[in-house]
Parts: sequence; structure tokens; C-alpha cells
Amino acid sequence: MMQPHLPILEQALWTALWVFLALLYGLLLNGIIRKVIGRIQGRIGPPIWQPVIDLLMQMFVRTSTMHGVMFFLAPVFRAVGGIGLLVFMPIVVGVPMLENFAASGDLLLIMYFFFFGQLGMALGAGEGGHPYSPIGISRGLSQMTAFELPFGLAMIAIAAQTGSFSIQGIVEAQQGGVMDWYIFQNPLAGVAAFLALIAMNMYSPFNVVGAPQEVPVGPRTEYNAAFLSLMMSGVSVFTVAKCILFMNLFLGGTTTILGFLVKTFIVYFWTVFVGAVFPRFRVEQSIRFLLKWPALIGVAGVALAMA
Repeated sequence: MMQPHLPILEQALWTALWVFLALLYGLLLNGIIRKVIGRIQGRIGPPIWQPVIDLLMQMFVRTSTMHGVMFFLAPVFRAVGGIGLLVFMPIVVGVPMLENFAASGDLLLIMYFFFFGQLGMALGAGEGGHPYSPIGISRGLSQMTAFELPFGLAMIAIAAQTGSFSIQGIVEAQQGGVMDWYIFQNPLAGVAAFLALIAMNMYSPFNVVGAPQEVPVGPRTEYNAAFLSLMMSGVSVFTVAKCILFMNLFLGGTTTILGFLVKTFIVYFWTVFVGAVFPRFRVEQSIRFLLKWPALIGVAGVALAMA
């Protein structure tokens, strides 16, 4: 049965709270995974609260470095992309306080927000003044185009199968039981989307931008102080928002907080697990793989949905 909507001001306050909690949850996920990867590699690893310490440390640092306006707006674009993605998705269905503004958004709006932050970071890198920025931009945008294709095909398949672009409608269509989840109803679309997710999170083998071997260059070096803090915040919220999106689209959403924690952790850990096992692709290998296997599987997923 449809739950009544909250007054817009009250809903906005609840949504602001969930954005803040998503930030903390994203930082915690990052800390846990860094500890897990450290153990896999035979190291102790940093404490799980290290990302929170890094964020607070950078937040109160000031910088005198001057670049173009777009350079300083790029972290804002990154943060807005993650927050916008989270605001228009339900976190827990059936609970008005946890559904945000899902009734006002749809899959098309979500896809715009999905790439908003990444395009903003590319524009910011163009004004960074580093001689190799154009190389990083071309790598990042080329891979973004490559994983956008299978992801878009998977979204089309889900929308065609549901008959709606509404995120809430897609979640409600999966409430009959586990076998009604779209990961089982259309496994081809699910495989295409989850392969694309690894590239979206830029873990190995798809970390062609910001790989550990390239620490001396890139956003983590070019940005500092409060700008780096804002970028880290945007990345953390964006990470949690992506996990919620995939949970809603393929894992039936959730009706409890416990289900939210379990499902989003599984979605996130999937990309980290692959990154810990497989070595890094070269740029052309990454693009060739994404335009070959996930894209073809995505086409098959659309055909299955239409059939």
C-alpha cells in the first residue's frame, strides 16, 4: 500500500540527515576495505577510521595555491553528483522518512547525476596546470564512455521489463520474493551492470586513472586542503549512492536498515574483491573489454527484456 508523503520541509531535513550518514558510511566502507586489502597483501593495514581522520585533517587546512575557477568548482561538482544521486533514490522502501525524494526522480535523472561529478572533475583537471592533465582526462573520459554503454543498456533492459523509469516502481516490482529480483529475472542485464560497476568505482583492473602506481599525479596530489576534503566527501557519498542504486535496481531494494547494510556492503565488496584478485588493465585493454563483453551482454539483456 502506498505510504503518505511527508511535508516537503520535513522530507528535506530527513534527506539531509541521510546524506550526512551516507558520508560516514562511505568513509567507514573505505576504511574497512583498506584493512581487508592490507590483510590480503600481508600488511596490518590502516585503522578503519583513518578516512575520517584524513577528511577532518584536510577540512581545516588552508591553501594559497591559485588556479582557474573551474579547478575549484570540480570538487563541488563531484559532491553535487553524489548528493543528487542519493536524494532521488529510496533508501528503505515503505518508510517515508527513508525514501527521500524518490517520487520526484526517475532513472533518466539518475543517469544524468551519475556522470555529473566525473565530467566536472575532468573540467577541473583541464585548469590544473599539470602538463599531463590532458592525458588523464582522455583516459578517464574514454573509459567512462566505455562503461557507460553496458550500464545504459542494463538500465534500458530494466526499464523495458518494468514498463517504468521510476526507481520506486522498479523496487516495488521486485517485492514478491527473492526470485523477483531483477538479478534473477534478467541476469544478463545484471551481469552487464555489475561488470560496468567495477569500472565505475575505478578499482583494479580498471583503475586507469588514479592507480596506486600514479600517486605522484592526479586529483589527490593536485588538490589539497579543504578542496581535497570536499572531493573526498563527494566520492564517499557517491560510492554509497551507487551501491543503493544497484541494490534498488537488481537486489529488490530493502525494507529494513539491516537489509540496506548487508546489500550495499555486498555490492561494494564485489568490486573490491575483483580489484584484489585481478591485475591492472592497460587503457586500451580496459576499453576493449568494456565495449566487448559487458556491452554484448547488455544487448542480450535488452533483447531478453523485450522478449
